Amino acid sequence: MSSFSFDRDNSLYKNRDALLEEYTPNNLVGRDDELEEYHAALQPIINGEAPSNIFLYGKSGVGKTAATRFLLKRLQDDAAKYDDISLNVIEINCDGLNSSYQVAVRLVNTLRDPSEQISNTGYPQAQVYSFLWKELDQIGGTVIVVLDEVDHINDNSILYQIPRARSNGYLEHAKIGLIGISNDLSFRDSLSAKVRSSLCEKEVSFPPYDATELQKVLSQREQVAFHESALAEDVIPLCAAYGAQDAGDARQALDLLLEAGDLARKEAVEQVTDEHVQEAREKLERDRIMEGVADLTEHARLILYALTSLEAEEKTPARSRDIRPRYEQLCNHVGTEPLTSRRMRDHLADLAMLGVISSTEKNEGMSGGKYREHALKQDLQLVVSALEETIEFAGVHESIRPYYQTTFGDGEE
Repeated sequence: MSSFSFDRDNSLYKNRDALLEEYTPNNLVGRDDELEEYHAALQPIINGEAPSNIFLYGKSGVGKTAATRFLLKRLQDDAAKYDDISLNVIEINCDGLNSSYQVAVRLVNTLRDPSEQISNTGYPQAQVYSFLWKELDQIGGTVIVVLDEVDHINDNSILYQIPRARSNGYLEHAKIGLIGISNDLSFRDSLSAKVRSSLCEKEVSFPPYDATELQKVLSQREQVAFHESALAEDVIPLCAAYGAQDAGDARQALDLLLEAGDLARKEAVEQVTDEHVQEAREKLERDRIMEGVADLTEHARLILYALTSLEAEEKTPARSRDIRPRYEQLCNHVGTEPLTSRRMRDHLADLAMLGVISSTEKNEGMSGGKYREHALKQDLQLVVSALEETIEFAGVHESIRPYYQTTFGDGEE
C-alpha cells in the first residue's frame, strides 16, 4: 500500500484561504484616507441620486480592487434597507479584452442567460451596444459597472458610451455608474478630453503601502489565517519590509507570507520563522524572474544573454555600446537580423522595469555626456537557468559554461 496518503494538517493554518487574492476581509486596514474618499463618491447612490463615475488608479497590489469589493458589498447591504433603491453591481476584469467591442460583448453575456449568449464576432458595434442598453434597462434601478484593469482597453468608445448612455437617450429605466480601475498611472492622461470628463468625474488615487501599513494588513490576515503563535515574532515585520521594498505591493507581501507558511508546513514544524520567509522570498523571486524571462521576445532574450555573458566575465556595468557586439554575435549565430541600437536600448529599459537588470544613468558633463550602464540585478545562476531555451538555441558561450553546466550538465556551443 502506498505511503502517500492524505490526512488533514491544520497545525499552522486556521484558514489558509484568507491569504489568497480573492479573499476580502470584513474590514480593510491601511487605506483609511482612500476609503473615506471612495465612500464619499458612492454616497449619492444611497441617497437615491444618480451615481457618480469613479476612476481609481495606483500600482498593482495597493488595494484598489479590494476596496471596491469591500465598499460595494457594504453599499449593497445598506441599499437593501431602502424600498426605493434597486442596486445591481456588474464586475468584469478587462485583462484579455483589448477593445470596447470585446468588453461590451462580455457585459452583454454577463447579463444574459447562458442560452442567449452572443459571439465575439459578427455583430456591428452599434448593435452590441443596443443589446447592452436593452439588458441594462431590463434590470432598471441603479447599476454599477466595474471595469477592473480598464487600461487594457485600447480604444475609448465604451468609456464614453456607458457614462453618457442615459443622457443620450439609450436608457430609460436604468441609472448607470461606471467604476474604472487602472494599474497604469499614465492611463488617465492617454484618454481623450471628453472621456476623461465622463470617466474621471470622481478620482481616487491609491499610493503604495508603506511598511507600517503592510504590517496592519498582514497582522489582520494572520488573525484569520493562522493559529495563535504559529508565526515567530519577526515574520510579519519581515514580510512587510520586503513588501514595502517591492513597490508597496500588499499582494506580494501576502504571497510571501503564504509561501513561508507552506514551507513551514512542508517541514512539519510548529512555527513559521524568518528563515522560512527568506527561503520563500528567494523562491518567489526565482519564479517571478523565470516567468518574466519566459514572456520576453527573442531579441530581448538575446540582449539579456549578451549582458549575462559579460557579467560572467566581470565586464559589467556595461554600456549598450559594449553589449551590442556580443548581442550581434548571438544574432549571427541564430541567423536573425540585429535590432537597431535604439530598439536595443528600449529592450534594456524593459529588462530594467522587469527587475532582471539594473540600469544606472551616468553624467560626465560636457566631456562624456549622459549614458546608462547596465548589469544583472538578479543572481547570475538564476538568469542562466531562466535563459535555458535561448542558450540551447544560440549556443553556450564560454563565459557562462560553468553556470550552465551547474544547472543543466554539459552543453555544446
